[in-house]
Amino acid sequence: MERLLQIMRRLRDPEQGCPWDVAQNFASIAPYTIEEAYEVADAIRRNDQHDLCDELGDLLLQVVFHAQMADEAGWFGFQDVVTSISDKMERRHPHVFADADIQTADAQAVAWEVSKAEERAARGMTSLMDGVAPGLPEWMRAKKLQKRAAEAGFDWPGPAPVLDKLEEEGAELREAIATDDAEHVAEELGDLLFAAVNLARQLKIDPGVALRAANAKFEARFRAMETAAGGTKAFSELNLEQQEALWQQIKKTG
Repeated sequence: MERLLQIMRRLRDPEQGCPWDVAQNFASIAPYTIEEAYEVADAIRRNDQHDLCDELGDLLLQVVFHAQMADEAGWFGFQDVVTSISDKMERRHPHVFADADIQTADAQAVAWEVSKAEERAARGMTSLMDGVAPGLPEWMRAKKLQKRAAEAGFDWPGPAPVLDKLEEEGAELREAIATDDAEHVAEELGDLLFAAVNLARQLKIDPGVALRAANAKFEARFRAMETAAGGTKAFSELNLEQQEALWQQIKKTG
């Protein structure tokens, strides 16, 4: 770990470091941090242990990079980051590091949320909506907002009424489309997507994982259609009816 910290300090040296690394700031590095997290998730999805090791290293580098810039600004250093997360993990696991009695994973999930709420209150946050980062992917932020609301009991009793809500939002979207009001259409589409995330949450399915699987399925089927048609150009020359027939044919194969 010390070797990596020294490497980053050297890269950021204003006189002898790397010009690219020296020129970076928190805002310019943030997109890389997000990208590396997604690449870790992709390596896990592919069950590629070699890539996972490599991608975890890339993600760790992002933490070190941010910590080094913070240290240069006099805010905090890498050891402060380690201390902060260590304190937090001990605080949120009193059944392991103290004498609390928590016997099940579900009970720990509840205790974890209670601990997070106490931490938000200590930071002066007064609403359950406080602390849900605006920078999250919107589907993830929707899920977190819904989960926070559920903590106060504001939640659907199960997936069935959410399915009804989806149908309601679909009908409202149809009405909006008929008005040809782009702003209204966008609003109703947002409501429909929000309800879809809510349904996934009720079903205990991660919407990101479900959508990723749908994307992969669509991509595989589309590639299969191109191949069956004799290539991308040949597929593009088919009319929509022929393409749909090919789609149905491919669907039957998996």
